[in-house]
Amino acid sequence: MKLKLDITPDLVAMMVAEIAAGERAVSTAIREAGSGLKEAWRGQITGAGLGQRLANTIRSEQFPKGRPSLNAAALVWSKAPVIVGAHDTGPLIRSKTGFWLTIPTPAAGKSTRGGRITPGEWERRSGLRLRFVYRRTGPSLLVAEGRLNIKGRAVASKSKTGRGVTTVPIFLLVPQVKLPKRLDLARDAERAHDNVPGLIVANWVESKL
Repeated sequence: MKLKLDITPDLVAMMVAEIAAGERAVSTAIREAGSGLKEAWRGQITGAGLGQRLANTIRSEQFPKGRPSLNAAALVWSKAPVIVGAHDTGPLIRSKTGFWLTIPTPAAGKSTRGGRITPGEWERRSGLRLRFVYRRTGPSLLVAEGRLNIKGRAVASKSKTGRGVTTVPIFLLVPQVKLPKRLDLARDAERAHDNVPGLIVANWVESKL
């Protein structure tokens, strides 16, 4: 017995429509998952007290662009990967030279170039010399002989009598620093990945309504 099955134009149209519905469903699901992951990561960063500026470095993009596809993919990344990655992994930070890490105190002020001020820059700006103070317990220090201005910054004293001059800790010196792990980006990434099948089904069904 032979049975002949013909693919009719109506069946072809149904198949084409089903593929198109699938492409739309997959692309929409991937876009929603990517956007959701971006917002989740941004929420983690602001929730950890790392600021909105760093949170805004999280971006998302979908591929292919401008058309639905069964092979749609989303990329979520940070424009500041080193900073975000450090807070995600909690690394042990050591000096590149193998000596001390210098941590400025409030009396050091800020660098004119942004970020933390270095001992060399501080000496050039203040006109004061730093002096090393070793401590057996607690971090060692770089101190200067000066006075504190109204902003709590150490500056050179203009007094000829030495009135108001004090020894001010400018930098703390430590051999290494363990950065605390403040983010868990993998947790949200896994959650977004696990949600994709459900999002595809929901969008596929919705496209047929």
